[in-house]
Amino acid sequence: MTISSSPASESGKAAPRSPQILGHHGTASVHLTLAVCDYDHTRDVMSGVVRTEGITLTPLVFDTIEEITFRFLKNLEWDVSELSFGKYIALTSQGVAPMVAIPVFPSRVHRHSAIYVRADRGIKTAKDLNKRTIGIPEWAQTAGVYVRGFLAEDHGVDLSSIQWLQAGVNQPGRAEKVALNLPGRLRYAARPEASLSSMLGSGEIDAAITARAPDAFIKGDGKVVRLFPDYRAEEERFFKKTGIFPIMHLITLRRAAFEQHPWIAMNLYKAFDESKRRCLKRLRDFTIAGTALPWIAAIADEIVRAQGEDPFPYGIEASRPTLEAFCRYCNDQGVTAKRMTPEDLFPQEVQASARV
Repeated sequence: MTISSSPASESGKAAPRSPQILGHHGTASVHLTLAVCDYDHTRDVMSGVVRTEGITLTPLVFDTIEEITFRFLKNLEWDVSELSFGKYIALTSQGVAPMVAIPVFPSRVHRHSAIYVRADRGIKTAKDLNKRTIGIPEWAQTAGVYVRGFLAEDHGVDLSSIQWLQAGVNQPGRAEKVALNLPGRLRYAARPEASLSSMLGSGEIDAAITARAPDAFIKGDGKVVRLFPDYRAEEERFFKKTGIFPIMHLITLRRAAFEQHPWIAMNLYKAFDESKRRCLKRLRDFTIAGTALPWIAAIADEIVRAQGEDPFPYGIEASRPTLEAFCRYCNDQGVTAKRMTPEDLFPQEVQASARV
């Protein structure tokens, strides 16, 4: 089954815009616009506390990744962008990506919490999802790719036994943003006039897989529940077994900007990594509250003791189990046009760093 879409592409433009060069007192820098959601671990880059060598950044902070992804894929409105991993790997596998990625992962979220089921359908275990009707916001939504992957590999769910219905989470009209070539065994249909929340409420679907909680669950009347009520325990078990810490989003650069100034990739990587290091240090500081939650320093220390000094790693090697699993899931589910490897996803400029 082929599903078409029309992402932006700089390849068909006569003159892709180049980054502006800014001069000041005899020095110059490349001016780049940068769009991300609001994260503690990117804050120091966005505020300028951590400087990106040779680059002047104009930061744009958004409330939702949906708006960033929609506008960047459609119009490439800025130079550096947070982007859905699922959309990026799909475009890259087709050879039509007008952007390149660096292995900076602003959003990593375990996703056993993302499965919502009707409480009256007798769905108690993952295997009970076989032969059901399940809603998704987009087939190439990153969270859904991970969930379908671990359902198939870890729980023995037959994805081809399920009727998949695609619709917006709480609003009608959402559509796929990248072209797909789904395996013929999969049963998929778009429902542009509906929403997952309304279909859960009416009982048209038995379950939904979505990163954003549907209103039918949030209203809390008990008709819609999570498949894994103790999802943290399931996520910890899965992580210990597989080493997979799902990467939701990565940082991408407009291809025209990168090709003109390939050095910006590593300089941005280093700045984001330093910003994250400073964030983790703040969170572990018992002297002051790094964020508005009690015991956050103790919780941060507990996580570091269990997972190492950097429990939220960037870079290829530290995330190889996750990257390889996602490449495998996307190939099996028809999100990519071919089987990708972690090295296929990033330019060589960020695949190694200097050693002293």
